[in-house]
Amino acid sequence: MTGDRPDHCPPIPWEDLPRAHGDPPARARWRVAPEDFAVDEVLGFDPLGTGQHVLLQLRKRGANTVWVAGQLARLAGVPPVAVGYSGLKDRDAVTTQWFSVDLAGRPEPDWGQVAPGTVEVLAAQRHDRKLRRGSHRANRFVLVLRDLTGARAAVEERLGVLRDRGFPNYFGEQRFGRDGSNPARALAMLGGRLRVRDRAERGLYLSAARSVLFNRVLAARVGGGTWDRPLAGEVLMLDGRHSRFLAEEPTPELMERAARGEVHPTGPLWGRGEPEPREGARQFEEEALAGCGDWCRGLEEAGLEADRRALRARAHDLAWRWRGEDALELAFTLASGAYATALLREVAAPGQAFRST
Repeated sequence: MTGDRPDHCPPIPWEDLPRAHGDPPARARWRVAPEDFAVDEVLGFDPLGTGQHVLLQLRKRGANTVWVAGQLARLAGVPPVAVGYSGLKDRDAVTTQWFSVDLAGRPEPDWGQVAPGTVEVLAAQRHDRKLRRGSHRANRFVLVLRDLTGARAAVEERLGVLRDRGFPNYFGEQRFGRDGSNPARALAMLGGRLRVRDRAERGLYLSAARSVLFNRVLAARVGGGTWDRPLAGEVLMLDGRHSRFLAEEPTPELMERAARGEVHPTGPLWGRGEPEPREGARQFEEEALAGCGDWCRGLEEAGLEADRRALRARAHDLAWRWRGEDALELAFTLASGAYATALLREVAAPGQAFRST
């Protein structure tokens, strides 16, 4: 993966990642207030009603997922590992999210006492297992862009393109830490120059390292105009599912299915195992990751198993309405793991109110 030159694989800054549909037609302020960024987690299954775990549906404002999980553990008198959740949700937002708490014979506390005024309990039901990362099906967003400048017709045209073609499924800024320093710490950890004992912190750094490599491959595919259509030897993923298959050749049928958004090209979540792509797709990834051998070897030695992620995300049920002259409300659903900010950057360049979490 490194060729004959020293490793050199700097993360591509968020603002420098290429856009698929050209420069954004507007500028706007994002997340002026938490209410401007509302997210509802779609669990995708019903609690059983029995079991040693309690599934809690919480609405939180101005609080991140890890902090809420800690509050739940303290209230229930259980270790942090006994609390599960499916995904990390933004702090500067109003979010509805599910958590699980393993009570294992302990009495059930008054859940309403978990961070009153910040967290509201919407539901509490028994279940037989802990929530794992990525176990929810989707997230429903209602976002407001304020102080928007740009031609309304151009903005609506861009939204139509995003609805029809989707957008690059970049890992968002949130993935790299509040100050953007997680990739540097990840590389130091993978190279043995930083010792990290905390399991959760180690997981954040490993995720950041994988995200650096994935975004690098996706940026190259966007730059080459192939982010939403298959290459020879492509690993394709079914829309809305993790199922995937190898396409030896980009047949007319596969190209049509990709154009309809039924299947998506994929990029690497690096780890141990033989790379799945073949031929042109594999060569493309090798060229995009030239110089990234330290990252790749470190992730393999850390024990992560290789996986794939769709290069394209789709905003299902995308709708919008204007709230006055310079405020735009967007509503849409994304599959779990996709970032709303990756869609927003195709619509409007952010103003000063935007905060990465």
